[in-house]
Amino acid sequence: AKDDRRDARVLADAVRTDPQALRRVTQPDPLLLELREYSRIAEELTGERTRLGHRIRARLWRYYPQLLELSDNVTDPWVLDIWHMAPTPEMALRLRKARVARLLKRRRIRRIDPAGVLNVLQQPAVTVAPGTTRAAVANLNLLVERLRLVQRQLAEAKARIDSIAGTLEAAEGGGEPGRRRDAAILMSLPGVGRMVLATLLSEAHDPLSRRDYHALRALCGVAPVTRRSGKGFAVVRRRAIHKRLNQALYHWARTAIVCDPISRAKYDSLRQRGHRHARALRSVGDRLLAVACAMLRSQTFYTAKSSPLPLPA
Repeated sequence: AKDDRRDARVLADAVRTDPQALRRVTQPDPLLLELREYSRIAEELTGERTRLGHRIRARLWRYYPQLLELSDNVTDPWVLDIWHMAPTPEMALRLRKARVARLLKRRRIRRIDPAGVLNVLQQPAVTVAPGTTRAAVANLNLLVERLRLVQRQLAEAKARIDSIAGTLEAAEGGGEPGRRRDAAILMSLPGVGRMVLATLLSEAHDPLSRRDYHALRALCGVAPVTRRSGKGFAVVRRRAIHKRLNQALYHWARTAIVCDPISRAKYDSLRQRGHRHARALRSVGDRLLAVACAMLRSQTFYTAKSSPLPLPA
């Protein structure tokens, strides 16, 4: 009706007639708000690091492809240090073995020896137009400086996430003696790491506090959607999801099938029935959410099984 007064009356009437469809908005722990912000910062910095790595790789490919053979990840600090010591193929020819050995020892790199580094860097250089090398080095100086800043900020954000998560795990919950906090219980589950725990606690605080399994599976995107039209019937993947929770559950399930025999058995069973990889991981994640909610309700830790339990058909 385009009338705020009527909207207010409808909302007030809904509170009176349909209280079962409404719930009070709870204020999360201040630590959870800080944890949410740092987890989002870490995600943003990780994406920025990836973008800078792609740009650095593209510049190196123009004049210095030998350096790309040292490591698949050009954002590794030791690779950047090697480039800083010898930013051009001409300078790599004058690089001394003792200097490379000191760098590898300081960075604790053992998969390649100094002689191997020099053999790679001192391969015949590609022929480029005059001025190409100087221009690429000038551009790389700026990119590497930005990358080092992003890596330092990312390390600080992850350290702060670990500190907050440790505080939440050590604290008592709800003011009740002996009651374990949700962080410690969730951390005991297979596949839950720093970023998955931070995302679950900060982005799904309300359904976790209510132990609402159905709300969690809907937010994470593992609850199927049924579509009907006339005689047509289809079950499809949910699209209205919380993207960060969806990504966290994907990585949680992906890691769980590696370290948990029960999750692996369920994944293999679904794959044998014809489900694709992503579809099978969603089912594994759905089971892990149900287990997590049951553990939170009973305030118990996860106990690993040596052999998988029989799965229902």
